[in-house]
This record gives sequence, C-alpha cells and structure tokens, in this order.
Amino acid sequence: MQEIIDFFLQPYAEATTLDIILEITAALFGVLSVLFAKRGNILVFPTGIISTGIYIYITYVVGYIGDFTINIYYTAMSVYGWILWSNIAQEDQLKISWSETKDWLWTIGIFLFTMAFVIGVYIYFDKFEDWTNYFDVLTTGLAFGSMWLMAKKKVENWLGWIITNIISAPLYFAKGLGFTGIQFIIFLILAVQGYQLWKKAVGKSKVA
Repeated sequence: MQEIIDFFLQPYAEATTLDIILEITAALFGVLSVLFAKRGNILVFPTGIISTGIYIYITYVVGYIGDFTINIYYTAMSVYGWILWSNIAQEDQLKISWSETKDWLWTIGIFLFTMAFVIGVYIYFDKFEDWTNYFDVLTTGLAFGSMWLMAKKKVENWLGWIITNIISAPLYFAKGLGFTGIQFIIFLILAVQGYQLWKKAVGKSKVA
C-alpha cells in the first residue's frame, strides 16, 4: 500500500503548492464539465474552458506537446460548441443524434490530420524521448475527433472518450500527474454513463 502511495505522491515532491492547487482545480472543473456534458447541459463549455485553460499552462510547463495541443484545441472547440448549443431559435437548436457518413468522414479526417500534425511537432522539436509520447499522439487524435463529435451533439463522441480515457488514465499516472490520472478514471465512468443517457435521449426523440 505504501508503494502505491509513494508512486502517487513522489512526482509531487518538487512541485510547488501553486502547481498542485492548479492541477487539482483543473481536474475538478474537468469532472464538472463531463458531468454537465452527460446531462447535455451547456455549462459543459464554460467549466471545460476553465479546466483546459489551466491545463494549457500545466502541459506547457512540463513539456507535453500532445497534451498542450489537445488543451488548446479543447478550449477552441468549447467556444465553438458553446456557440452551437446557445442557438436560441427553437427550430434550429442542436439535438442529440447519431453520426452520419459525413460526420464519420470529418471525424476520421480530424483524427488522422491531428496525429500527423503532432508527430510532425514531436519530430521538429526532437521530443520522441519516451514511450508515453507515442500514446500521447494517439490520444491527441482520438480526443480531437471526440471533441468535434461532442460539439455536434453526436452520441458516438462518448465512445471516443471511453477509448481515450482508458488509455489516458494510466498514461497520466506514468507521467507523474496523479490527480489528473484520477480525473480520467472518473471521466471513464462518466463517459460510459453519458453514452447510455445519450442513446436513450435519441430513442425518446424518435418515439416523440
């Protein structure tokens, strides 16, 4: 048990109090954001922006290029999604739905382009130094595609998050960001619940 505790706390031995507070705050707002997303509540975006804004700083400081890129994209897509979900014209309001062929083409295109871009950045800065970098490239691509589907209120966004969270949780523990690792375990649970809720929401709309 002590070994597990040491594994979790050791990376924070040289961290400042401010760094720890920032990571905890970012993780808490991240969980809040996913809770709102699960309910289809527009507050997913402002809470998400707070979380990703802090993570932009954290990942820049520790040098995680993929994660840094992800959080810039998350922030931009949160603004985009906020605008889409804020449409006040009832007939034009975005509704939860299944992805169509064009949505999958866009998602696959975003996924592949994102991975190619992040690989290019890693090579340019000569940063392929650890096995976690390769998983970082994969999760960046998955996250970009999933975030786009979420902004469009597509049910399948949750499947992308489930895969992303399964990979990311142990990855963040390995990177020494334990609080963030715990956040992604919570994200995984919420993503499974979110998928079930959004599936039901689509079914109800069809019946209506």
